[in-house]
Amino acid sequence: MSRKNDPKKVVIDTRVVTAKTDGPVDTYWALRLADVKQALEANNFEVYVADSAKAAGELFLGTILPTLKDAKTVSFGGSRTLVDTGIVEAVRENAALEVIDTFDSSLSREEVLARRRLSLLADVFLTGTNAVTECGKLVNLDMIGNRVGGINYGPNHVVLFIGRNKIVDTVQDAMARIKEYVAPVNAMRLNKNTPCRQTSRCMDCSSPDRICNVWTITEKSFPKGRIRIVLINEEAGY
Repeated sequence: MSRKNDPKKVVIDTRVVTAKTDGPVDTYWALRLADVKQALEANNFEVYVADSAKAAGELFLGTILPTLKDAKTVSFGGSRTLVDTGIVEAVRENAALEVIDTFDSSLSREEVLARRRLSLLADVFLTGTNAVTECGKLVNLDMIGNRVGGINYGPNHVVLFIGRNKIVDTVQDAMARIKEYVAPVNAMRLNKNTPCRQTSRCMDCSSPDRICNVWTITEKSFPKGRIRIVLINEEAGY
């Protein structure tokens, strides 16, 4: 969905913008996020907008989590954005929740993998996404598949935290963004022994450390509202 293809849409959106609008850049992003929110909601996602990663964390803890009455267990899929919200530490300290903690750095490789399997049975699964299109589709590329698995099947409730830098026009743009930027940066962050770590470009490698193995495109939330999305009006994650 693009405003340039529907000039009337700008008029409609200006009536619903509630994000910060201190200048032309803020207005631009408020309108763009309103577009994406509308597109995602048309695809059966439940969508919120927060002004920052910290505000997204507060929104989850104060507004979203209390509505999940059946939530007893919570787990995570790898996401720099999620970490930046402060939610991980907050749920660890919540005595009412059992945390299947896949981020515990003290665990062995085998224990991490076991918890990642268990995370697919958690009541609530929290993570991010690699890209979101203007027409409201989520595009992801995973190393193992636990993150995209949790997004698309298993947990009763999924909450995704998505910075505005993840917005692209089309699925093709999303895939290009992931291959050309997201994957190399994450390979560097995770200290993977892959060619892209040295070249900054995808080499379509066969490295044992390759993190680009499982593509998913989530066109709609099923059932409706199972996937909740918090759009963040700042750059967050990669």
